[in-house]
Amino acid sequence: MTAHRLFPLALLPLLLIGCAAAPDRPETLRQALLNLGERAAGRVMEAPALPHPPSGQVLLLAAPEVNGSLAIGRERFRESLTRALLAVSEGPQVLDWNEAMAEGNGDNQWRLESRLMADGPRLQLSDRELLPYRLTLVLRRPGSEEVLWEESLQGALDATAL
Repeated sequence: MTAHRLFPLALLPLLLIGCAAAPDRPETLRQALLNLGERAAGRVMEAPALPHPPSGQVLLLAAPEVNGSLAIGRERFRESLTRALLAVSEGPQVLDWNEAMAEGNGDNQWRLESRLMADGPRLQLSDRELLPYRLTLVLRRPGSEEVLWEESLQGALDATAL
């Protein structure tokens, strides 16, 4: 009877290894978006328009524009970008921008706009499909339409992660 009870316990490590090896698409998507957010945050922190270090600054994040064909929700992308900006050492404060902030209240405020668009057709590889994208980042002062800085990042997301 004891050997019968031990047999299922002996299989437990194999079962756990099998579960750990199973592909986890939400985690893959999360990592892909975190990497994209980190790239974007790095570029924003290098913007000549921002004082360096930007620790006394406030970035007001406008709602991002995200192309539906990329299968990434606007809020998921915004969360990724926000997390990456907040993780910057000596980085700025980060707040969600809304219309009430349109006029701005100080010289230390910057409105960050982002637009994530498909940048061509899906690319079919032998083992996966890639979705080319272009991420455009724009810094403005609240209450102004003047572009103080603009940068575009290009890349491709693995469609199996989406």
